[in-house]
Amino acid sequence: MGFAEKLKNFFKRSTLDETVYDDLADLLVEGDIGASFAFELTDQLRTQCKRQKVEDVETARKILKDLLRPYAVKADFKLDSGTLNIVLLLGVNGVGKTTSCAKLANYVMKNNPHSKVILAAGDTFRAAAVNQLKIHGERLGVRVVAQHQGADSAAVLWDSIEAAQADKASLVIADTAGRMHTRQDLLKELEKMDRIIEQRTSNAVYRRYLVLDATTGQNGIRQAETFSSAVKLDGVILTKYDSTAKGGMILSLARQFGLPTVFIGTGETYRDFAPFDPEQFLNDFVGI
Repeated sequence: MGFAEKLKNFFKRSTLDETVYDDLADLLVEGDIGASFAFELTDQLRTQCKRQKVEDVETARKILKDLLRPYAVKADFKLDSGTLNIVLLLGVNGVGKTTSCAKLANYVMKNNPHSKVILAAGDTFRAAAVNQLKIHGERLGVRVVAQHQGADSAAVLWDSIEAAQADKASLVIADTAGRMHTRQDLLKELEKMDRIIEQRTSNAVYRRYLVLDATTGQNGIRQAETFSSAVKLDGVILTKYDSTAKGGMILSLARQFGLPTVFIGTGETYRDFAPFDPEQFLNDFVGI
């Protein structure tokens, strides 16, 4: 049973008593928003329900949604037509970075038919990542700039920016490595790529998105802490989000880091990728 279904069943209770708040806190922790945030929310809910003399559980659910609303933060993604746009996708191995590069490219081309996109194979640590990006490029009709396995990721990015400027491309989407077992090397590499973009394209619209697996849970908070220590993060792409996923960590990320969510990926196809809809997400989360 998915988290939303559990919460929906939870709010079928007939009476609103103290046990409801205790059980709700436990359920919210299960929803991946973190223990301290869960208890803070239930305390606020208890206070508001008493103040408003709320006695039915359904009204309490709507109040909970209102309490969560400030943390369902959205960032819009739009191309600036007057300059080069660059997106650097960050995240650990296995979260879906490479696929998200392709999905973002497809989304941009569908919504900006005359735009030209270049994919940069910046995860040179894994040959599979480079090959996967090349396959996506062939399917989408998008140029992929790549070098050999083990090449300098910053050099790949440099070549991609040069190619974009020569081709008058609108957007460069750069994949990156995510090997956390060599964390310091990874962070230095990301810092170098970040500097290359800042130095090479002073007028570009530059965004750094953290890609997180919706099934990761609160470990996503630690990933955000790690990557934000190397580069300034501008938003989150949540992958593998479906009816069984909880996704509450994006609320915690907004609360703790001020990080908005930009896109949500829900499946394997390029179409399974859409801008974050806060209202729909909150309805799913609280089971409305």
